[in-house]
Amino acid sequence: MTVITQGRTRRAVLASAVCALVLTGTGLTGCDEDPDAGTNGVGKLPADKIQARTRTAAESAAAVRLHGTVAAGERTYTLDMRLKSGGGTGSVTAEGTTFRLLRVGEQLFLKADAEFWAHGDGRGDEDTAAAEKLGGKYVKVPQGDPAYKKFSGFTDKDVLLDGLLTLHGTLATDGYHEQAGVRTIRITGDEGSGGTLDVSLEGRPYPLRLVRAGSAGTLRFSDWGRDFALKEPAKDETLDYGKQLPAS
Repeated sequence: MTVITQGRTRRAVLASAVCALVLTGTGLTGCDEDPDAGTNGVGKLPADKIQARTRTAAESAAAVRLHGTVAAGERTYTLDMRLKSGGGTGSVTAEGTTFRLLRVGEQLFLKADAEFWAHGDGRGDEDTAAAEKLGGKYVKVPQGDPAYKKFSGFTDKDVLLDGLLTLHGTLATDGYHEQAGVRTIRITGDEGSGGTLDVSLEGRPYPLRLVRAGSAGTLRFSDWGRDFALKEPAKDETLDYGKQLPAS
């Protein structure tokens, strides 16, 4: 009996080894393993249901961090933002220039170096002096200024996610994947040309990675529901430019 048991054990070990070799790189961990075992179950749903679930999860989350690139018009922005219902904070890079955004409630602040404010267009000494004064400070952006509408969207969780979490064309699932060690199910629009979205199979079905349609950028999402401090900068770090910022 002992010999038979040992023989079966050896065969089981050998079978497991062969299985592991065959499945290397597939993202699966066993020949007969159910890929949805131990998950939140969204991988079993059709693509449109997965998209609906992930939108609901994202909208209901208290906070999120997103980072990556977004192409809008002729510009590409690199974002690293933390967002929640009361505002957001982080950095934006465009055309080689990086600036920080901070919104607390309705108050929007922009922090950049003097070159950002000078626009590098050879303005006179007076404008250079003004740019030097603004550089390195949190400048309060007037709500009536065009820059307020342009930049506040980067700090608005609902507006930003609503505009980003959209796939175009016919939706379909595209297998099981992994993002930052988390198992995901991928959904696509028009076989990928309309964008792809990786949705977490662990915990709530949050979106973890988005490749936008038309090569319009790639974004990663993390820290879902993780709160962060959000307060206005100190007065000695802030300048109130007035009714309108320098023309861009």
